[in-house]
Amino acid sequence: MEKLPRAALVAGLLILLVFGAMAADYALFLSRPVVPDPPRVLVISPGMSLARIADRLADQGIVARSVYFKLLARLEGKSGQVQAGEYQFSDSAKPGAVLERLVSGDVRRYPFTVPEGFTLTQIAAKLEAEELGRSGEVLALAYDPGFIASLGVDAESLEGYLFPETYVLSRAVGEKRLLAAMVAEFERRVDASLREAARKHDLDLHELVTLASIVQKEAGNEQEMPLISAVFHNRLRRGMRLQADPTVIYGIEDFSGNLTRRHLREKTNYNTYMVSGLPPGPIANPGIEALRAAAHPAQSNALYFVSRGDGTHVFSGTLQEHNQAVRRYQLKR
Repeated sequence: MEKLPRAALVAGLLILLVFGAMAADYALFLSRPVVPDPPRVLVISPGMSLARIADRLADQGIVARSVYFKLLARLEGKSGQVQAGEYQFSDSAKPGAVLERLVSGDVRRYPFTVPEGFTLTQIAAKLEAEELGRSGEVLALAYDPGFIASLGVDAESLEGYLFPETYVLSRAVGEKRLLAAMVAEFERRVDASLREAARKHDLDLHELVTLASIVQKEAGNEQEMPLISAVFHNRLRRGMRLQADPTVIYGIEDFSGNLTRRHLREKTNYNTYMVSGLPPGPIANPGIEALRAAAHPAQSNALYFVSRGDGTHVFSGTLQEHNQAVRRYQLKR
């Protein structure tokens, strides 16, 4: 057997040494945790390549070597499994843990609160202001018949069906999934017993939500909601118009904040001074107490109420009593 030339032997040893050093360096890379200083936020866009992601991780001090991070992802078969989204890195973590977070979609999340009585327009504007959705896209979906039907809502819009709650969202959640989550919460909270109680008062689900939205906008506190609901139930039974200012306001385009007599005489589908019965749909997204009040009105003969100006109301069973209360609490002011 011929001996290997000395140069070839030396070259082979050098290659072994280089690979050995690289293997040791890679092992050190895997075992050594990195602490980003200061804490970093990394945004991964849909379709971003593994190479670019690895470079950004290294540039921001989240991992020590981008080339090794790419190697790790490929060796584990996860190079195409990184989820888009916004990630925050502040704690000490080894590269394997960083990769696992990216693959599992452990994105940064934000609380988003839908206040009781907010309209679709207000919710859309709040989402955009908090950078969690696009207002135009939210409104387009909320009025899209196909999308509405896909959520199981039998209405012309999602007004009234976006349940007031605090949701924890990622910036990558998307408008469709966000609206679907709000409707799912509505379906969970408006249970069979609540719907059955509404049916006993001859209200279907859409009518329940519509009445609840008016109660929500009229009430100054939760305690009075059943009484306010009773007034509207009594008026509906007698064929009296509801004469609810919030419905009039909802039907006014670009309302300035000043409700006038001219507005009360303007005939729109939502002007309950001019049209009988409930308006065609909800005027806001009611909370659970307003929904319960609409389904469980108080036992009362009241047909009128007027604000005292302190968040409470005076309830009256006759027009004469109501006019006296108006003179005392409204005209005097």
